Amino acid sequence: MEHPDHPFSELFEQLGLASDPEAIRRFIERHAPLPEGVELADAACWNEGQSAFLREALDADADWAEVVDHLDASLRKG
Repeated sequence: MEHPDHPFSELFEQLGLASDPEAIRRFIERHAPLPEGVELADAACWNEGQSAFLREALDADADWAEVVDHLDASLRKG
């Protein structure tokens, strides 16, 4: 099954966050690195709806999964 490509900024829009490059950079700087052993969807920076979206995107291997993986990797860098 082919998955559409979602830009990183579109994921931030979907999460209800500012999506311009500078806002994305600040968000990642503010919340990285995630503590070891904490799943992305369980990070303290998300509200309940954001957490559910991230979990569902990964669990269902939805068309958002690739960009959610990118966000996870970005938040793991210190």
